[in-house]
This record gives sequence, structure tokens and C-alpha cells, in this order.
Amino acid sequence: MGKEAQSIGDALRKFLRQEGLETPLNEHRLIAAWPEAVGRTVAERSKAVAIRGGVLHVQVTSAPLRNSLVYNRSILVERLNAAVGAHVIDDITFH
Repeated sequence: MGKEAQSIGDALRKFLRQEGLETPLNEHRLIAAWPEAVGRTVAERSKAVAIRGGVLHVQVTSAPLRNSLVYNRSILVERLNAAVGAHVIDDITFH
């Protein structure tokens, strides 16, 4: 194998990008990362539902928890994007 050999991961990422599947896959991975990013206690009281226009929509069961999450929103955005290894969301909204 020479300089032109690609890792399987690189080839797969290139294929997904070319086929327009990279973004939906990253969005799915980000939603799946919600429980790990916020911890078990918060995950039991909230659920990442969808991503639209770079905004993650999260359902929350209580107002005090919603306030706490809003306060920590920028940290959560960074943590979730890092978990996926790509810039997927710019913001989070809590319902």
C-alpha cells in the first residue's frame, strides 16, 4: 500500500459526505449522545428529540431543570459537538 491508501474510516466518511448522509448520521449520533453529555439524572428527566436548522430540541419535565439547562446551554453545545467530533448544532432549545 502506498501513499494513496486510505483508512476504511476515511473512505467511509468521504462516501457518506458525497452521498449527503454525513449530516443526518452526525445528527443521530448527537441525539444519542444526550444522556452521556448530561448525566443519568438529567437524562431521566429530559429527552433530545430532533435537530432542525442547527438547533437541538429537548423535552424537559420540569421548569427548574429547564432553567438549569438553559443556563448551561453553551457548555452542552460544546460537549455534544465534541462527542460527535463535528460541528452539528449551534444552539439548544428546551420545551
